[in-house]
Amino acid sequence: MTETTDASRSKRTSSGPRLAARSALDVMLTDAAMDQGGAHRFIKPIAAAKVAASLARHPERVARRAGDLGRELATAVAGRSEAAPGKGDRRFSDRAWQENWLLHRLLQTYLATAQTVDGLISDAELDWRTERQARFAANNVIDALAPTNFPWSNPVVMRATVDQGGANLARGARQFVRDIARPPRLPASVDTSTFSVGENLATTPGSVVLRTEVLELIQYKPQTERVRTVPLLLVPPTINRYYILDIAPGRSMIEYLVGEGQQVFVVSWRNPDSAQGHFDLDTYAQAVLEARDAVAEITKQEAIHVNAACSGGIVTTAAVGHLQAIDELAKVASLTLFVCAIDTERATEAEALLSREVAAAAVAESARKGYLDGQALAGVFAWLRPNDMVWNYVVNNYLLGKEPPAFDILYWNQDVVRMSAGLHRDFVLMGLENSMAQPGEMDVLDTAIDLGAVDLDAYFVAGLRDHLVSWDAVHRSAQLFSGSRRFVLSTSGHIQALVNPPSPESRASYRLTEDLAPDAEEFFKQADVKPGSWWPDYSEWLGSRSGPLVAAPKTLGSKKHKAAARAPGTYVHAA
Repeated sequence: MTETTDASRSKRTSSGPRLAARSALDVMLTDAAMDQGGAHRFIKPIAAAKVAASLARHPERVARRAGDLGRELATAVAGRSEAAPGKGDRRFSDRAWQENWLLHRLLQTYLATAQTVDGLISDAELDWRTERQARFAANNVIDALAPTNFPWSNPVVMRATVDQGGANLARGARQFVRDIARPPRLPASVDTSTFSVGENLATTPGSVVLRTEVLELIQYKPQTERVRTVPLLLVPPTINRYYILDIAPGRSMIEYLVGEGQQVFVVSWRNPDSAQGHFDLDTYAQAVLEARDAVAEITKQEAIHVNAACSGGIVTTAAVGHLQAIDELAKVASLTLFVCAIDTERATEAEALLSREVAAAAVAESARKGYLDGQALAGVFAWLRPNDMVWNYVVNNYLLGKEPPAFDILYWNQDVVRMSAGLHRDFVLMGLENSMAQPGEMDVLDTAIDLGAVDLDAYFVAGLRDHLVSWDAVHRSAQLFSGSRRFVLSTSGHIQALVNPPSPESRASYRLTEDLAPDAEEFFKQADVKPGSWWPDYSEWLGSRSGPLVAAPKTLGSKKHKAAARAPGTYVHAA
């Protein structure tokens, strides 16, 4: 660590064991600051050297794997192999992969090679971090070399090329030139021409009732004659626009909760630039408390429900921990955390990719610019799921010559924002130390945080297929708090776990418990499985803690906090 970085950490954490960075969020924040894109994920020389050195000491293991590969390839050539892609692998869904003898053998050769590489890494018996680094880099190479990524071995592309006389490849070449010319230099994932914030996204009626240097606070217009007494404040991620919570009519959580009679407010963060580089965790935690106070004043309620998602959950947890430390926890009626890991030890496999040196350099780089660039963040996010977020669109855009789909969540995902250098520094240092999970190891607003003393009714939501925040990290984080805890595990990923509206056609389900088993796998086996969306369960949980129904307010805001502009406000539009 440099002297600058050590000095910056002294304000935020006490001295103690210095751990490696712990979560995929940390990986995103450091890789993006260094503007490394995705290419470095293909090369891990130290991990590769350790794999080679270990295998060199055990040549019999290499020989056994080589023999197994040779036999599997011979079986494939003879047409007797039973190797098949995973059930959820959409790359090989075209029936030609099964019906065409040459393509079928090519597929099985690819699968056998991938299995051999994976086995060799296991045979090397490396430490956990090195093993994950080697496996992640190897998987990226294997994914890149999939036969579906090349025009001469993808049956869908071959048919399109014949049918269109190569016009698909010509269109794809033009799109490639367009995409490579601008950050994050990846294939476009969405048709942006059909979406507009305030017109077909973020359309729930409401007004801005507070604007500060850090945020706008939006109050939503009641849609029922009577509303629940205790209001709800939603705090979105700090690295995304807030309208994932109000994505589109029929799919908006805000619209749904307002329709259930909940009084709903949401924070819309300012998109910081170099002038706001000093915004740090204290700045954002104080902003959450200021928004809380405004909601309480407008609704004339001493305590309010607070709900926060992902990185917004980290900020909000810091603010709630501060309230507990100053004996003002009674200002919060309940706490909800969506896909948020507070205990970040082994939060995802991606945590293994980060070193302290890279983290220090990343913090220094963002401090130099005053912010972390949103486009760089988007690029790193894509490389955490290369098959879905990179190679899928390489095939669609460049080989098939098609435009990407028009999908509201993907539009939101590319509508990127910056992160202030101060908050970036504090998030990375929290990950390095896992300090918020350690009682008294972290200071927020000049108070030591002890989440074990936070005695609140709490609701936690995790995603079974979340690649950014693993569900067991959310499960582990829930155990940091005191009080009644309701834990929901959605079958979806990071974003789809939130955008999960009730629908008769929905195939979604979730696991649910209030008896939180210490072991995540034990919870998974024992928890009740419920069909459909978890939104109704959450609304009922909130309703039981929201007091009696009262007449809905006829106007928004108050004398102190006047309605200043229509939702979605102005900060959400800032480039």
